[in-house]
Amino acid sequence: MNHMVQYSPGLDTAFAALSDATRRGILERLGREDTSISDLAQTFEMTLTGIKKHVQILERAGLLTTEKVGRVRTCRLGPRRLEDETEWISRYRQMVEARLDRLGAFLENTKEEPS
Repeated sequence: MNHMVQYSPGLDTAFAALSDATRRGILERLGREDTSISDLAQTFEMTLTGIKKHVQILERAGLLTTEKVGRVRTCRLGPRRLEDETEWISRYRQMVEARLDRLGAFLENTKEEPS
């Protein structure tokens, strides 16, 4: 198996972006409605500089987009739908379940009969 096939920069970028609780919270917030960076900073009790760093990471991963109108920068969910990430997690889950099934079968076959 070629391990390089399983890993792509897109997956790495998305999983890195999703590894932070604040960034996941931002995506959940944007799932309800578009909002400004200032509102996000207030919601997450962070400085504008701090929330902008999180927004930039999510934007690079394609998970949100921003648009500046006047002095307000509005954030909304991005074009990526996490399909590649969902597929990777599904394949991983199937692999783990297959291994657990084999372990269960092995334990069942090696179980001693009560005497």
